[in-house]
Amino acid sequence: MSIFNRTAFLESVAAVDQLPSDGGREVAFVGRSNAGKSSTINALTGIGRLAFVSKQPGRTQLINLFEVAPRQRVVDLPGYGYAKVAKNLKRDWGILLERYLQERRELAGLVVIMDIRHPLTALDVRLIDWIAPRGLPLHVVLSKSDKLNRQEQVRTQREVVEALAPLAALPVTVQTLSSPKRQGIDTLAATVAGWLGIVDRGPDREPRDDRLPTPGHDDAH
Repeated sequence: MSIFNRTAFLESVAAVDQLPSDGGREVAFVGRSNAGKSSTINALTGIGRLAFVSKQPGRTQLINLFEVAPRQRVVDLPGYGYAKVAKNLKRDWGILLERYLQERRELAGLVVIMDIRHPLTALDVRLIDWIAPRGLPLHVVLSKSDKLNRQEQVRTQREVVEALAPLAALPVTVQTLSSPKRQGIDTLAATVAGWLGIVDRGPDREPRDDRLPTPGHDDAH
């Protein structure tokens, strides 16, 4: 059984100052509204609706924390880019996201969720460029990969890897993922567990690595 199967909701906060200050480790999930962020967290943990899934974008407006083990957490950050959110809420929401990404000492790595059919939007690129100077490891998940055939998945993944090549000084990895088919979950679990500093034995089968090598590296790390 994967250690992520024991993940439990911890709390939701509306301000960075309300977050636990225990010196633990956190892996945050972020992405455009409706990119599949909540579905990815649910697929990782194997717990349906642990992170709320809605067809209406923009539902995650707080920082939601889920405890994997003591002082080791997965964090669901507010989505970005949903145009119909009120301006004052979007402003507060953006400040919350910005402060967390820039100030949170417990943040060990960032998982950026992108719909494989619409990767690297202007907002995605802006987020990655903005967070890059902090030097955090980034793992890009191309979600909803079942919407494309395998050849299209590979081509899109390679294009994203090449587009991120200028960030080669940072640890950047890219994978495809299908939550309904549970393809790519083992790869994601291994990445998140490594950042949290825990051992995830996962299911009793050989994991499939859905990452492509970053240019100039022998593997995806």
